[in-house]
Amino acid sequence: MTDISIQLNPEDDDEAAVYVISVASQLSGLHPQTLRQYDRLGLVSPGRASGRGRRYSLRDIALLRNVQRLIGEGINHAGIKRIIELESAMANLALEVAKLRVEVDALLDSNPPKSLAHRKTSPVVVYKSDT
Repeated sequence: MTDISIQLNPEDDDEAAVYVISVASQLSGLHPQTLRQYDRLGLVSPGRASGRGRRYSLRDIALLRNVQRLIGEGINHAGIKRIIELESAMANLALEVAKLRVEVDALLDSNPPKSLAHRKTSPVVVYKSDT
């Protein structure tokens, strides 16, 4: 049995670490030394090539732009790191909630609770007195 794998274009994947620091610098509008500093501070963690050179993904570049925007708003590096952590946690929780909603919907479809079952409808009779 042969193993057939499809090679995707790495540029089509937002998480593929393909851009060297000079290209990431141009795409983000930041100096390469700034990118190195953000890596040391843990604000952005690019992938590493076999020679230990940094490789940035499109997601990393978007994160670099976000970091620069937050710095422009006057937030310090520690605050930015915390914001990034919280946004990541929130995104993970949103994914988990979406998965749980799908699961609950499937369970409700397969076994609806009796309180939600359709009841027979009977006509409403209005009594009007002639007095």
